Amino acid sequence: MNRRAVALFSGGLDSMLAIKLMIEQGTEVHALNFLTVFCTCTSKGCMHQATKAAKELGVPLKVMNITMEYMEIVKNPKHGRGRNMNPCIDCRVFTFIKAREYMYEIGASFVITGEVLGQRPMSQRRQAMETIERESGLKGLIVRPLSANLFEPTIPEKMGIVDRAKLLDIQGRQRERQFKLAEKLGINDYPCPAGGCLLTDKGFSNRLKDLFKYRTDYELSDLHLLKTGRQFRISESAKLIVGRDEKENKALLNFAEPGDHIFDVVDIPSPVGLARGRLGETEIQSIASIMTRYSDALTEKAKVSYRILPSEQLETLTSAPATEPALSSIRI
Repeated sequence: MNRRAVALFSGGLDSMLAIKLMIEQGTEVHALNFLTVFCTCTSKGCMHQATKAAKELGVPLKVMNITMEYMEIVKNPKHGRGRNMNPCIDCRVFTFIKAREYMYEIGASFVITGEVLGQRPMSQRRQAMETIERESGLKGLIVRPLSANLFEPTIPEKMGIVDRAKLLDIQGRQRERQFKLAEKLGINDYPCPAGGCLLTDKGFSNRLKDLFKYRTDYELSDLHLLKTGRQFRISESAKLIVGRDEKENKALLNFAEPGDHIFDVVDIPSPVGLARGRLGETEIQSIASIMTRYSDALTEKAKVSYRILPSEQLETLTSAPATEPALSSIRI
């Protein structure tokens, strides 16, 4: 066993502290960050946050985008979900397996995490952590510097690779000890603990359930679009997304694919509408009424244009705005 370790690294304070404590023990740390469309770390994104933090700590960073592979876990979690679509225990097993594979790839001997016992209700309970460790094939090889003294010694500790006396016994959701430790270790630039996972959000989870039900052949862009705009189930084969501001309008156009319909209201300020799926005359008329409703036309009829990508040829029709009851009945 050597002093090289893989650290699961979000770029948040706890994972930064865990790495710093291990570096001070002479451990060669290789940070591993996982990306999915469900991360809600910062406005600039999880990878930016992790890259910045790894640079500050002076450790190499590997970033893995695991979204599509991870979707199989989201659809069929062995250990169930939380209140929404979040398969927290299965998620941790999956990422630890990835960490184990990377550990073997680079010739490391153990894994480090910033986990704190009792901090998260599903995945950081003692029983859950033991299950995750066992099912990931890392029993005895996960060092948790912030809570290590609340667990049995790991193999690296027993072998003297890691000094257990320099590890901590933090538990629970309060973070005062982490803040004081950060000050002591000279870690001053770290994000607020407001990041999370969209799978815990009820609204986003409802959109994901709708996708699973109506589009089994979804692609990565479909998952990105779940985070954008107002969404409506037009029919079993078609969905409409309406931007709420300029940023979302641009996002819709960026994620649009050949075969998608792009809607706009002619000569009146309005959002962009993206419809994906098969549209007939009835669906197009319905979408036109929604677009009119969210334009500055408000209560008046308006001319709505649409095109089918990649064509630039426009078709137009006139439509009255949809009523609120009509919108509520199809809103996702």
